[in-house]
Amino acid sequence: MKKKVLITGAAGFLGSHLCDKFMDENCHVIGMDNLITGDMNNISHLMPNEEFTFYHHDVSKFVHVPGDLDYILHFASPASPIDYLKMPIQTLKVGSLGTHNLLGLAKAKNARMLIASTSEVYGDPLVHPQSEDYWGNVNPIGPRGVYDEAKRFQEAMTMAYHTYHGVETRIVRIFNTYGPRMRVNDGRALPAFFSQAIEGRDITVFGDGSQTRSFCFVSDLVDGIYKLLLSDYALPVNIGNPVEITIKDVAEEIIELTNSSSKIINTELPKDDPKVRQPDISKAKELLGWVPKVDRSEGLQITYEYFKRVLS
Repeated sequence: MKKKVLITGAAGFLGSHLCDKFMDENCHVIGMDNLITGDMNNISHLMPNEEFTFYHHDVSKFVHVPGDLDYILHFASPASPIDYLKMPIQTLKVGSLGTHNLLGLAKAKNARMLIASTSEVYGDPLVHPQSEDYWGNVNPIGPRGVYDEAKRFQEAMTMAYHTYHGVETRIVRIFNTYGPRMRVNDGRALPAFFSQAIEGRDITVFGDGSQTRSFCFVSDLVDGIYKLLLSDYALPVNIGNPVEITIKDVAEEIIELTNSSSKIINTELPKDDPKVRQPDISKAKELLGWVPKVDRSEGLQITYEYFKRVLS
């Protein structure tokens, strides 16, 4: 029997790549998205396939899926600062009510559920690199708090269902990820830098650009998520690329890659913007045998080709 998988946020960047992965693994995939940040173009190639079903639905409202379910992957949420600053209530609701609804569904269907948590649970970290046993440094009432606290609550709710109801759950803490299908205007560094460089505009770097990030190519991330789902480990696991780079250096790499005449200009650093971000992936290596395979030069080239097509 084919495994039946529900993926929320299916029309988003990560959700759509996960739909592809599970289709490739010969599953029946049910995609669900309310399309406030998702794009049907990301999954249009799947729509003619009879093993793919799409529901236009907001998981913050009651979720019904007929028949059996083997797996639920909860990836519905605004995921970039520009989105969750514009939609703070929806962000909190999808992390709380949406997670609650889906955990209830998992319990009713006896399905295994994996939630997309985030490195943002670590806030502006005082520990570097960040390992799963670090509890974080988060401002709950700051502008980023709506996302950070939604994800922290999501983890707590998921563990409660695991310990109290015996639901099989998995928690992935996702670090910065990039690749095709990112939205051009989603406000994150790489889409902004690529679109500015391709169009010959100045590249805007927050602060002096000394803040660091660790960028994981989407195919590596999806591979890690798949391995975590199939593992027997219920506590959070970091999935990300541990190679750390400053934002200024990334901007310079993109200018060179695109052969752009763009200049770097510095703008005000947003409130509570993390100064460092680097995953400790010891757990993923040990438990899942997972390490990222795509180096940044290769991943940026593939992403550049994507943005060139989108912006042409």
